Amino acid sequence: MRARLIVKQLGVQPYEVSWRAMRDYTERRDAQSSDQLWLLQHPPVFTLGQAGRREYLRDPGEIPVVQCDRGGQVTYHGPGQLIAYLLLDLRRRGLGVRALVTLLEQATIDLLADHAIAARARPDAPGVYVGGRKIASLGLRVRHGRCFHGLSLNVAMDLEPFSRIDPCGHPGLEVTQLAELGAPTDLPQLGRELAHHLATGLGYTADLSDT
Repeated sequence: MRARLIVKQLGVQPYEVSWRAMRDYTERRDAQSSDQLWLLQHPPVFTLGQAGRREYLRDPGEIPVVQCDRGGQVTYHGPGQLIAYLLLDLRRRGLGVRALVTLLEQATIDLLADHAIAARARPDAPGVYVGGRKIASLGLRVRHGRCFHGLSLNVAMDLEPFSRIDPCGHPGLEVTQLAELGAPTDLPQLGRELAHHLATGLGYTADLSDT
């Protein structure tokens, strides 16, 4: 029997609440702790990676800015975006960070292909792109061989805040979302589909009992 990836649908949660919960779980987990996938949405927030440069945050206005401990530069989270936080014991799975990034990108590409959307990754800029426009962003943190944070997939959201930043540190980078591409926009269902692709890539069975 294959090991299980515990999948949790957590609804809408403030960014800092989720960030604190991810750190706490990663710090207290042991060799027997389950690997988990948290699916959720955030209220509007800009996040800067650990080495994020504030010049990429051009005009945040009233939207709060949080500098966090993930990799990468600046991005935007808001309602209508699917957040997938992956809490893995990388040593136990025999995974390196580059392999994990590729797995996250490929799971997203496969999900989009299921809905007749051709997407790709870029070697020079992590994430997933459709016709040159970014649809999913990645950012990870690894501590003691265990990772947290993950990816965000634009589904059906207000994209205007992306115009206030240089997304992921790339001036002029355009973004898109599933709603503009004629794809389904049911976030819980998309989360379940993404969970299956991620679990398959990891050699797990997705345990959706919490969704």
